[in-house]
Amino acid sequence: MPKIQQLDAHVADLIAAGEVVERPASAIKELIENAIDAGASSITVEIQNGGMTFMRVTDDGCGMEPHDARIAFLRHATSKLRTKDDLAAIGTLGFRGEALAAIASVSKIDLLTKTRGSASGTALYLEAGVVCSEEPAGCADGTTILVRDLFYNTPARMKFMKSDQAEASAVFLAVQQQALAHPEIAFRFLKDGAEQLSTAGSGDRMSAIYTVFGRELSNSMVEVNGNWDQFTVRGFVTKPTCTRGNRSYQYFFVNSRFIKSKLLSSALEQAYKNQLMVGRFPACVLELDLPVQAVDVNVHPAKTEVKFLSERGAFDAVHYAVLSALNKAPGRPAVQLPATKHDAIAQSLSSGGSASKQDAFRTMTAEEFRRTASAPEVNPFSQVIRPAAKPVSVFVDEPSYLSAALASPVQVPARNAAPEKAPEPARHPNPMPAEPEEHIPVTLPLLREERPVEVCPSEKQAELEPAQLPPEAPAQQTLSMQEVSFRVIGETMDTYILVEQGESLLLIDKHAAHERVLFEKLKSETHPVMPQLLLQPVPVQLTKPEAQAVLENLPLLQSLGFDVSEFSDWQLVLRQVPADLSPDDACAALEAFAEDLLTGKRPSESDLRDNLLHTMACKAAIKAGWHTEPKEREALVREVLSRDDIKYCPHGRPVCIELTRKELEKQFKRT
Repeated sequence: MPKIQQLDAHVADLIAAGEVVERPASAIKELIENAIDAGASSITVEIQNGGMTFMRVTDDGCGMEPHDARIAFLRHATSKLRTKDDLAAIGTLGFRGEALAAIASVSKIDLLTKTRGSASGTALYLEAGVVCSEEPAGCADGTTILVRDLFYNTPARMKFMKSDQAEASAVFLAVQQQALAHPEIAFRFLKDGAEQLSTAGSGDRMSAIYTVFGRELSNSMVEVNGNWDQFTVRGFVTKPTCTRGNRSYQYFFVNSRFIKSKLLSSALEQAYKNQLMVGRFPACVLELDLPVQAVDVNVHPAKTEVKFLSERGAFDAVHYAVLSALNKAPGRPAVQLPATKHDAIAQSLSSGGSASKQDAFRTMTAEEFRRTASAPEVNPFSQVIRPAAKPVSVFVDEPSYLSAALASPVQVPARNAAPEKAPEPARHPNPMPAEPEEHIPVTLPLLREERPVEVCPSEKQAELEPAQLPPEAPAQQTLSMQEVSFRVIGETMDTYILVEQGESLLLIDKHAAHERVLFEKLKSETHPVMPQLLLQPVPVQLTKPEAQAVLENLPLLQSLGFDVSEFSDWQLVLRQVPADLSPDDACAALEAFAEDLLTGKRPSESDLRDNLLHTMACKAAIKAGWHTEPKEREALVREVLSRDDIKYCPHGRPVCIELTRKELEKQFKRT
């Protein structure tokens, strides 16, 4: 049996370095964090050959005295911790005292540092963690660290490095993360002598986002600003119309520390529910501020993972803040016309974040929430809509509640309304019919017999202050109607309705609009989904694992109107389906459900119900290419423009886009 022996100090350092320094980007991240902790207002990062042969980080921080400069490269040497009690309240980015020692043990380092007010600085040269020379030197205030020949003494690590371009991209990403986390610091990144990034350091996060992401993505963002108990959420998220094919554009920060968190990513995407297409993900730059005692950052050597004392609180804080910001965003996306060079310059100069700040919403403090917590039914993300002065008569299909969506508005509280005393709503037990010119007949497809239904709005409703939702049961957002003024110009391609409203030209996708109307109607119904028995059972072809997964979740399917039984080891039979779902659509829904189960995404009853309602609304809605009568178009347009909840179809496509007079005049050179 081999004897146990203590490893040589140098070997131990190399092992420790492997945990901290994976690649050049890891070293750059640690050096930048040290510069930030030193109070730097300007940081410059330079690399050559992907960082493998040359990395230099220069800052204007507090610098180090000669004695501190020597000790800094020893393991577990740090100025940020004193006792074990300090581990419970870590407020700095670095704290372990391992980064410099780890980097030095696998490279050659030149250090140049000077404290403010000192006559001269200190120059150190190290190889493999050993100080080879030390001498006074003249230099500017701050610290410059030059790392050469990374992993020169550990050739086994060299073969795991990627190409210079790939390593340089990873370094660039690390600099971008820090630039977004600290907009108050001016960052500059140079790759092989060419400048790749330069931020102003003005403290404006939107300015940093514009520099990192570019004009298109930054212009699609809305500001997020909310409070939830001890959590504060600040930052920006993209509108549902501007998404990405992966989550690489999601940046989360906890107390200005970049982290990777599935919890926060899930909270973000839940806020976009029923607004995103499948396989699309929102982009974000979100910072979560909370007391340092409420989060543990000492979880992973890379310090990109944290543990929250209240994971539920962190989830709710991000979810509700983002949801509120999205509901506050403009209801109609604008048409993106090609911009001239002059327009691009003007937009670049005015993109500092003032426009996005107009979308900011007022939030309650934790104390205000506690005082109003006795009314959990109030939804902070809904809006008081002033109803029309006159009742509106709508013709709907009598036997089908599906097509009655255009005649069932419900009043909801305000998202952003000034507080005032609420008068008692007037009651109209027997509303009088509207004038003949106010009747809007709707002759949508599949209608059999029509009857007029009077929608008589109540008097002015009280406008309520925003209130925070309880985390357990957020109130469902309901529908609203308000008086609108518009003129339907016509229809093009049997798909898009052209509408003039004020100084804007609107293009409404009639299928997407009608689909959303029907979906909201179905979703607002409180009664269970009505089932229908099939005259002949329909077989469903599934794999054996899929069939087993479905059979294990029969109660969930039964609650939604499905009657599924086993036919063989890998075949199922449908005997009953939801009333508004065809057998083919029911089979497709069941197959999608089985796929989700096998991938570990067990949908809740509400999620599964929403998916079914998506399908039901889509099948019942007007189709693109169908001819519609002028009165049908007018009724649908009125429904879209009078309700704030109809922005996107259930699959995430925009319902309406807007082209302003100013944009048109630009294209025709009238301005």
